[in-house]
Amino acid sequence: MLTSWRDQKGFTLIELMIVVAIIGILAAIAIPNFLQYQARARQSEARTNLGGVFVSETAYLGEQGRYGSFGEIGFVLASNTNRYTYRSPAAGGAAGSASQQGTDLFNTNAGSATVGGTTTVPTGTIVASLAATGAASQFTATAFGNIDADASTDNWHVNDVKQNLQIPDNNDVSS
Repeated sequence: MLTSWRDQKGFTLIELMIVVAIIGILAAIAIPNFLQYQARARQSEARTNLGGVFVSETAYLGEQGRYGSFGEIGFVLASNTNRYTYRSPAAGGAAGSASQQGTDLFNTNAGSATVGGTTTVPTGTIVASLAATGAASQFTATAFGNIDADASTDNWHVNDVKQNLQIPDNNDVSS
């Protein structure tokens, strides 16, 4: 007894291979876009935290008449799973001294930015620093981290006029 072609149920091997090929093409397009989107979302951590540093520094300036270190301004990170290393000006607020420029290290949980137990500042990172007190008072706080496990780092900084929180100093997210 012969069964007709219309009575058979299921898919042919060719139909299944076409579906697998279509899924592969869609995945090849979607996965890199998703990873780039995810890395851009991780950058918001640095921008948000540096925005908080700016607010804390501004409040500290209003109370003390100068900018300070993370310890002096009372700034702490909300989580211990941060992807960036943050640097503030050194404690004491002395201006002009080379020893006061970017020596206060904060949160070394920054992935491959930590080498051999010590945190290394990537080339091209803006130095966290203080300038003179009074009318010409200035500060710069920095953040750097490796957010997508490649050789380059993502570098950000904020200063006393809240400049440069939209464009990174070095962008780790490839376009």
